[in-house]
Amino acid sequence: MGSTRAATPQIYDVIVVGGGNAALSAALSAQEAGAHVVILEAASREERGGNSRFAGTAFRAPHQGLAHVKTVLCEQALGDSERCSMSPYIPEDYRNDLQSTSHGLNDPVMSEIMIRDGWETIEWMKNKGIQWETTLRKYYNIDTQKEVIIDLMSGAPVKVVGDGEGLIRDWYNAVEDAGIPVEYDCPAHELLTSGDTVYGVRTRQTDKYVDFYGQVILACGGFSANPAMRRQYLGEGWDLVPVRGTRHNTGTMLRRAIEAGARPVGHWGAAHASPQDINAPLTGDITKTPVIPRYSYTYGISVNVEGKRFFDEGEDEFALTYAKIGKLIGDQPRAIAYQIFDQKTLYLLQTRYSSGTPIVADTIRELATKLKINPTALERTVQEFNAACPRPGRGHFDPHHLDGLCTSPSLPIPKSNWALRLEEGPFVAYGVTCGITFTYGGISSDDRARVLNNEGKPMPGLYCTGEIAGGVFYHNYAGGAGLTKGAVFGRIAGREASWRAKTVGNEGARSRPGEEDTFISSSRTVQVNGA
Repeated sequence: MGSTRAATPQIYDVIVVGGGNAALSAALSAQEAGAHVVILEAASREERGGNSRFAGTAFRAPHQGLAHVKTVLCEQALGDSERCSMSPYIPEDYRNDLQSTSHGLNDPVMSEIMIRDGWETIEWMKNKGIQWETTLRKYYNIDTQKEVIIDLMSGAPVKVVGDGEGLIRDWYNAVEDAGIPVEYDCPAHELLTSGDTVYGVRTRQTDKYVDFYGQVILACGGFSANPAMRRQYLGEGWDLVPVRGTRHNTGTMLRRAIEAGARPVGHWGAAHASPQDINAPLTGDITKTPVIPRYSYTYGISVNVEGKRFFDEGEDEFALTYAKIGKLIGDQPRAIAYQIFDQKTLYLLQTRYSSGTPIVADTIRELATKLKINPTALERTVQEFNAACPRPGRGHFDPHHLDGLCTSPSLPIPKSNWALRLEEGPFVAYGVTCGITFTYGGISSDDRARVLNNEGKPMPGLYCTGEIAGGVFYHNYAGGAGLTKGAVFGRIAGREASWRAKTVGNEGARSRPGEEDTFISSSRTVQVNGA
């Protein structure tokens, strides 16, 4: 191994690794608590923001109904609130959604903190300049439902104006107003440690390493953009799936933390993966990625290239199922599927479908031919589905709530809600594939966002938040909970790291270049003088 050259060490109270929602929450919280903070962002200024830049930005938090939600909406969003209604979303609802989507495996302590602090964090973010609106225009086609008061899903009551780009713009405006420096094109390379104690981060530059000393908050995501790790942990075919987010989530610091002694936790064999347009780019493209999700599958049927249905499209509202549907699509032949609708429900498709290319045909047989599916197979699937649907007059179709319109037991794969016969042509299909958003496996942390070692003890000087913190999501995901988790624990990590910096000072900066002092990085011994 060749020698390494290190530049003069940089000394801060708190070092935040990452540049997305969780990281910026942590940085602003630490600065608010009196710390001297720096943000290390692997991306350039133009690509900053991590996966958050590509997010739909719904936040999940308990609230008391629409009147309560309106207290955080920006002025331009108040008009839309007249077009909708919203039921309260109480802590028990949130608790049930986290437990049901994760099959009861979610960490109860972390979950309760998300429930406890979720709404307060949304209010805090508003005070930092984040602009909130309802999800009305994101998830509902209001142009085709002009005379209808839409009862919004209460679990994800708000989103950010401008989606991911708006979220990142607002966060960085707050960061700049606070005077927090951001080091761009500065990927973290390894941790500087002595035993379990973390003293700082070594970053990788073109011709040298630069060491930063201080309390470290890891908020740099999982391994969604690393095809080798996806194949290793998620399985066959995952190295080929389109990435919905940043290309910089390579899992480097996740691996380094584990090498340094952090305990891996969570569902390493699962990820947030959802239906995306069949022509999705292989890595996040800000001009395309935000508009290619295909989440209106609840209003039709989905079939694979053999013309067969393969999941219950009406199991629950899409916000509680979409993050697991991607894997189901990925498991199908050629990892593609087709969502098929008839004229009764086309008006309900989310506006993002306008970015796709619909395949239209007057008959199911003609549609099958255009989709290159065996016509007889697809006709049989649709006939069997139609025969199992409730007859007209038996039940009421309610597009915005679980309506109980379910297929009969004769159908091997049921449709539990919104089961309407496909019979009014022209029929319309959209091709979809699996897109990965973020990974569920991560490192262990406690209620103070402190990283825990393999023996369950805190690693002094090391904190984490966001996707790198495992333990909350297993198998599936409640829409909007990820961003809330990152922001909630970002605030906690920032406060805790700031407090420790005031208490113990910059232990890692006790020596200067040229003095004898050696720390152990997460992969090898590193001398402070870079020799």
